[in-house]
Amino acid sequence: MASLPADAPLLTSRSGRVKNARRLARRASRAETGLFLAEGPQAVREALAVPGCVREVFAVPGLETAHPDLAGAAADAGLDWHHVDEAALASLADTVHPQGVVAVCRFLDVDLDAVLQQRPRLLAVCADVRDPGNAGTVIRCADAAGAGGVLLTGSSVDPYNGKAVRASVGSLFHLPIAVAPDTAAVVSALQAAGVTVLAADGAGEVDLDDAEDDGLLARTTAWLFGNEAWGLPDALAALADHRVRIPIHGRAESLNLATAAAVCLYASARAQRTR
Repeated sequence: MASLPADAPLLTSRSGRVKNARRLARRASRAETGLFLAEGPQAVREALAVPGCVREVFAVPGLETAHPDLAGAAADAGLDWHHVDEAALASLADTVHPQGVVAVCRFLDVDLDAVLQQRPRLLAVCADVRDPGNAGTVIRCADAAGAGGVLLTGSSVDPYNGKAVRASVGSLFHLPIAVAPDTAAVVSALQAAGVTVLAADGAGEVDLDDAEDDGLLARTTAWLFGNEAWGLPDALAALADHRVRIPIHGRAESLNLATAAAVCLYASARAQRTR
C-alpha cells in the first residue's frame, strides 16, 4: 500500500469506487459480485487475517494512526487503502455511528462436503433463521464454543447481510460457513457422515440435563435451530436423531434463539471436553 500524499483529495460519496462499494449493501449485488462489506476495526482486523479475503479498504483520515495494525496488514497484503470523507464513510456504513473503516471482502462460505471433510465434532445448523442479528450471534456463539462450522439452511438470512456480519463480531471470519437451500438434505448428509443431529425443541422428549448425563452430548453433534417465530416445523424436527428441550426452571415462557443456541452449544462443548 503506497502512502497517500498529505494533500490527496478525499473520496466522496459520489466517487465511483464508493458507489460501487455501496451497492454491496444490497443482497442482489452481493450475490452477483461475491463481495460484501465488513464495517468497523474489529471486523476489518479479522478479515485482514484471512489471506485474500479483503479487496480494498475505505477509511477516514487518521484511522491508520488509531489502528496501525490495520494499515500495516493492508500494506503487507498490497491492498488499496482509500481515504474517504465522513459522508462517504457514512454512506458505506450500516450503523448510526460508523467506526471509521469499511472493507470490501470476498465471500467465504464453503459447501457442506468441505465442512464435513474437517471432521468437526460440533456444528450449528440454522434452519430458516431470518433475523440477521440472530444469525450473526449464533455464528459468534458457535465460534466461542469451539464449533467446527455453521450451516445456514432453507430460507435463512444471507450471512453477509451487514447486521449479520456485525453481530458475528469477527467470528464470520473464524470458522467455516455453509449455505444450503434444503434443510432436510443437510440433515440426511450429516447423519450419513456419522453426525448425531439434535433438534433444539421446547417440546422435545429429551431434557438437556439428561442428555448430558447420559453421554448423548459427548457425541459428534450438529444442533438444529429453527426460526425465531415458529421454531422447527414438526416434520423437520422429526428428522433429527433426538429432540432436546432446554429446562425452564423459572417462569419465563421460553428462551430466544441466540440464547438457546448458546446454552445448547456450550452444553455440548463441555460434554465433549470432559469425556
